[in-house]
Amino acid sequence: MEIQVRGDNLKITEALEDFARKKLARLDRYLPNIQDVRVDFARQHTRRGEDVMSAQITIRHRRGAILRAEESTAGDVEAALNLAIEKIHRQIERFKGKRSRKGKTRFSATVEELNAAEAIPDVATLEDEEDAEPVIRYKEVFVSAMTEDEAIEQMELLGHTFFLYFNDQTNSVNVVYKRRTSGYGILIPKTE
Repeated sequence: MEIQVRGDNLKITEALEDFARKKLARLDRYLPNIQDVRVDFARQHTRRGEDVMSAQITIRHRRGAILRAEESTAGDVEAALNLAIEKIHRQIERFKGKRSRKGKTRFSATVEELNAAEAIPDVATLEDEEDAEPVIRYKEVFVSAMTEDEAIEQMELLGHTFFLYFNDQTNSVNVVYKRRTSGYGILIPKTE
């Protein structure tokens, strides 16, 4: 399992990197076959005085699933990391129990992985309280070929309201999104 530690508007000290690596190395106990783990620390300046520190953890599993959690706190980057790790534990629990409707188990953990994994301790639900300011971010997105059902499952695992993927049935890049009322929608690009 490869662990990457990065900082945005924040210098990553050796002590902070060691703390993060020590905490993240334990994730392999709960979910075997993790390909890599990336943690991004960020500092955001606020008008109220104290800076907001955030930690975002992204896990890539060997079978293609991506799990992500982000938490923010005022002033303490270690506390933000601890909160994000608690959130990623809940994501791992959802991932290990996920089954698709047709009986396929593309992203869910195998019996061997479940037997090798330790139980994750119960964690109280935490709410993220922050005043968000608009942020513009350019991001390269690697899309995987998958079906609509697999894209919906991946979107749910990430906890997002939309997901970009390559539809192997239509041979085009599509977006699946969660509708406010109920169900899902799929955006299929067409040129005029």
